[in-house]
Amino acid sequence: MIRRKQLLAPLIAASLLAGALPAQAEQRTLRVYNWFDYITPQTLTDFQKDSAVKLVYDIFDTNEALEAKLLTGNSGYDVVVPSNVFLAKQIQAGVFQPLDRSKLPNWQHLDPALMKLIEANDPGNQYAVPYMYGTVLIGFNPAKVKAALGENAPVDSWDLIFKPENLAKLKQCGVALLDSPSEILPLALQYLGLPPNSDKPADYQKAQELLLKIRPSITYFHSSKYMADIANGDICVAVGYSGSFSQAANRAREANNGVVVDMRLPKEGAPIWFDMLAIPKNAANPEDAHTFINYLLRPEVIAPISDFVGYPNPNKDATEKVSPAIRDNPNLYPTAEAMAKLYTLKPLQRDAERARTRAWTKIKSGT
Repeated sequence: MIRRKQLLAPLIAASLLAGALPAQAEQRTLRVYNWFDYITPQTLTDFQKDSAVKLVYDIFDTNEALEAKLLTGNSGYDVVVPSNVFLAKQIQAGVFQPLDRSKLPNWQHLDPALMKLIEANDPGNQYAVPYMYGTVLIGFNPAKVKAALGENAPVDSWDLIFKPENLAKLKQCGVALLDSPSEILPLALQYLGLPPNSDKPADYQKAQELLLKIRPSITYFHSSKYMADIANGDICVAVGYSGSFSQAANRAREANNGVVVDMRLPKEGAPIWFDMLAIPKNAANPEDAHTFINYLLRPEVIAPISDFVGYPNPNKDATEKVSPAIRDNPNLYPTAEAMAKLYTLKPLQRDAERARTRAWTKIKSGT
């Protein structure tokens, strides 16, 4: 599953980090492995100045790439950032060490309601701290959707996507879906009134049938291309990640290309995902790993990162410090009413996982 933040140009270079502090033979080193373009360069520089720790910061762009390193038993990193569903499987595999809460005094800033949701993947919140979160929702070009479906286009409902007659009219201006069976199939299950985390293989057959009905109207499946395409006006509708559409809207405004990108969190609900900070069991420097995580829990540190990446953070005391364009957007920071309809995704039992994979292969091929 390729993730969400590929719009901004890479800003974090090894040279930036190497030159941030004078070389010292006795200096402690912390190795961090995070998503591409998912932190401000200033945050990294400031942490090194604040802690006197040399930071080696590497990037990845899929959960699978991270998991491959973790499952070797020797990732080479002290802090990693898996998504919550992958985190759950990795906890079961024993790849992380429990967090020492005594070394995380800034834990107090975390939103208890969000921490409760995360317990579906990390019971007792023992192994990880949430970094950023978001939802899967609908991004769209208002003018083109209006031209295709009229004034009353159901942009706030999954009817826009799952009713074949709607998507057939949108086909002419381009429709993209995430190439992510673990996120698209739960949406189809939910739309059918079935559990989004169903462990019944037969339910995935029903979801497959629904998606095959709209398959002729889907331009492509991809988990990053849609961001640039909707910003450029090459497609008019996409199912993707909340912050991606925030970034796409910014890109369109910067380009002054006449394209407007909007988004809606559908009224029926959607998956909510979390990217988590965790410490591998074999980390060489768990002490400074806790220091880094605790640093990111400072409200004044995490708020500018939200502004940079376009995603909300789970720090309740940072919300007022986040840009109003992000914090006041209910499609990025869900309301309490919307939050009640969001759900976390969970690892499936083996039979259901196989059924989901088979269904996705058929959906993508259109057969």
